[in-house]
Amino acid sequence: MASPKGYDSNLASEFYVLSCLHRLGKDATISLGNKKSVDLQLVRDSGLVVTIDVKASATKADWIAGNVVSGNTERHFVVLVGYEGRISKIEVPPRVWIVPYRDLAPFVTVYKGNTRCIRRSLIERGGTRFENAWPLLWED
Repeated sequence: MASPKGYDSNLASEFYVLSCLHRLGKDATISLGNKKSVDLQLVRDSGLVVTIDVKASATKADWIAGNVVSGNTERHFVVLVGYEGRISKIEVPPRVWIVPYRDLAPFVTVYKGNTRCIRRSLIERGGTRFENAWPLLWED
């Protein structure tokens, strides 16, 4: 079976995160399209809305972050989904990091050609507190 590439892995990840939120009883919706920086919206119990940008990596590569921007730094999150090279193994869940936008900068690198990436090695070393940190999304 061929593994999804590009847009397919991103779309699969958006629905994966949406599914997790609904399994946790949260009020979340998806925004479909290919050129957007808000993939999901979550309504907190307080009524405040948070926005979520989902980034996917089918392998153990960095996440491309060219469109990660936000005017709402306090209520915007980047959810990193890493399939660890096992995206077609449906029985193996991906790794997930929930990173508040305001905490993202130390993990971003700009490579040659102005390609912004969220570095996997930096997240794995310095972002352990964000792995599976789902409650960050709904805590006021």
